[in-house]
Amino acid sequence: MGLLGGIASGKSAVARMLAGPTGVVIDADEIAREVLETAAVRFELLATFGGTVFGRDGRPDRGALARKVFASPEARAKLESFTHPAIRARIRAALEAAVTAGVPRVVLDVPLLLENDHAHGLVAECDAIVFVDAGEDVRDERAVRSRGWKPGEVARREAVQAPLAQKRARARWIVQNQGTLAELEKAVAGVAAEIAPR
Repeated sequence: MGLLGGIASGKSAVARMLAGPTGVVIDADEIAREVLETAAVRFELLATFGGTVFGRDGRPDRGALARKVFASPEARAKLESFTHPAIRARIRAALEAAVTAGVPRVVLDVPLLLENDHAHGLVAECDAIVFVDAGEDVRDERAVRSRGWKPGEVARREAVQAPLAQKRARARWIVQNQGTLAELEKAVAGVAAEIAPR
């Protein structure tokens, strides 16, 4: 199952619910964090952006890096040129391992699932595409509260991604996530039952 949706729409929570206790979530953001810590990428970060994208502990500062790349298409393209191949390789390896192990439900939580499909081809691997729907105001408030972002940052970052209307149109299933956790659990359970009846 592939997940689509806006930033801070709740894709991670929906992914866990869809996978259930016997499934696997392949989280591209988590994989990206791991890739940033590798020696090869740290070297590239230093050579490309200098020491300003590292914290006092010597580790990559994701906040400082985000400020640079979301302010400059050239910087973003450069970062992606040496991180995305490694991220794609790890996603593929995780997917193949899950399929080989016979995992019943694999959820791809990949923010750029559509945008980078020409490079990774993951959309064709999905039996189902699910869109997690939440209004812009709701998502912005969540990002301010849980991520410490400034108001409006969600819209700024989404401006470099495919339009949400396009993502929504590609999904067969829609999960509304603007209410309570209980409401979300009920909505996800209904979708999961349709996609893969137990």
